Amino acid sequence: MTRRTTVLAWAAAAATYLLIVFGAIVRITGSGMGCGDHWPLCNGHVLPPFDDIATVIEWGHRQIAVIVSVLVFGLAGYSAWGRGQGEGGSVTPLQRHASYLAAVLLVAQIALGAVTVILELPHWTVVLHLGTAMLILAALLVAATGRQPLAAPPPARGAMALALATVVLGGLTAKLGAGTACVGFPLCNGQLWPGGNYLQYAHWTHRLLAYGFAAYAAWWALRHPSRGSSIVLLLVLAQVAVAAAMVLLDLPTGWRAAHVAVGTAVWAATVLAAR
Repeated sequence: MTRRTTVLAWAAAAATYLLIVFGAIVRITGSGMGCGDHWPLCNGHVLPPFDDIATVIEWGHRQIAVIVSVLVFGLAGYSAWGRGQGEGGSVTPLQRHASYLAAVLLVAQIALGAVTVILELPHWTVVLHLGTAMLILAALLVAATGRQPLAAPPPARGAMALALATVVLGGLTAKLGAGTACVGFPLCNGQLWPGGNYLQYAHWTHRLLAYGFAAYAAWWALRHPSRGSSIVLLLVLAQVAVAAAMVLLDLPTGWRAAHVAVGTAVWAATVLAAR
């Protein structure tokens, strides 16, 4: 892959990571309707009056989305142009197809984002929006590295599956407002299995999946030692520590944003480690 294309792919991946984290900040601060139900305009304006912090946050999120769109579509276009100019030998079919997939997923993501705003943030669209963002990030990492994670050994693929499931279920837990349903750590309200409402069940299921992922990551790092598996384990342990602090400190905004940032990094690390 040419250096220019590699840099473009990494830039797109970095911007997508930032977009995911900033999207979490939008949700955490309750700024999802900061631009009203207008899309793609913000409260009917291209440049709205910034008299409300929710508007500033949501408008900023949309601007990062524009940057991601330019980079992703630019990457796909440049990959196609390189092939047409006879430079296909420097861009593998896998990298080119990953670039195209990222662009297709981004089109779906943009449409889903519009639906999410128009329907005023229903649970299913928010969760699907997060899952699609993770897949876009994965596709861009494949385009940047030329590695095929789906062809990796089963332990690596298992880590990817657990990471994605944990992140998406975490997004659902947050969207349901179940973050405070389980008080204390590591148990839920001091119980091994809570006997409360569905919010406790959602939160506890997310925690159990995270605990299982931590155990799996430890097994993977010990049974199949490599730089990638070791980094995944360290990030998973960091994520558990952040989650514990977040719960024990009663969900402060900064820790909640850090939880999403580290969780997304865990997902990216499993994709990069799968080879």
